[in-house]
Amino acid sequence: MNYLFIGNSSAIASSVQKHIDSSSHNLWTVGRSTSDIASAHHHTWSSVEDPLPTDFLPDTLHGFVYFPGTINLKPFHRTSEEDFLSDYKVNVLGAVRSLQWAMGSLKKGNGSVVLISSVAATTGMGFHSSIASAKSALEGLARSLAAEWAPHIRVNAVAPSLTDTPLAEKFLSSEDKRQASIKRHPLSKIGAPDDIASAINFLLQPSSAWMTGQVIAVDGGLSSLRLL
Repeated sequence: MNYLFIGNSSAIASSVQKHIDSSSHNLWTVGRSTSDIASAHHHTWSSVEDPLPTDFLPDTLHGFVYFPGTINLKPFHRTSEEDFLSDYKVNVLGAVRSLQWAMGSLKKGNGSVVLISSVAATTGMGFHSSIASAKSALEGLARSLAAEWAPHIRVNAVAPSLTDTPLAEKFLSSEDKRQASIKRHPLSKIGAPDDIASAINFLLQPSSAWMTGQVIAVDGGLSSLRLL
């Protein structure tokens, strides 16, 4: 099985990579930093800024995950047009470029595509206007491509809540912030990279072969539950 990971340096990407069995899977990674996986085929590349790599992808891909994301939280009146454009470029246009680049190989491999959304795309949350807009667009892209590429390529997304990663560090930087986040989630815990990685791994595997066009919430119950 051949997998392509875009944005290999994120904490969630690292967690997914730990579950990849190098004896039965081949991994291609692209990102701004080097790869920690010695067996991976790696190319240093920005999905937003750099020209598409040539002569890098395998002829056949069985799985694709787009990891790059942003957390840009500001009051709406202080969120500039540039903020909206930056979030859209990283979360949506980077995915578009990467998918257009890989789609030929994915079709040959009847591949599974996984995109990373956010609980904010479907749950109204203050100060999330820019990232919620971008992730909502990403979910629309996932459903549209799932319809257009069926039956050859499956496209799904996972939608996490705040996860304990370096990207979210400033929102969990004190015990008060951490406890406030814990209390917001019905399962009374903050998500870990492995929680998200487990859902991504499931969507990459044949065990999810009858799933496409879905957005799976991995959010401690935040998007759908209200406790008394």
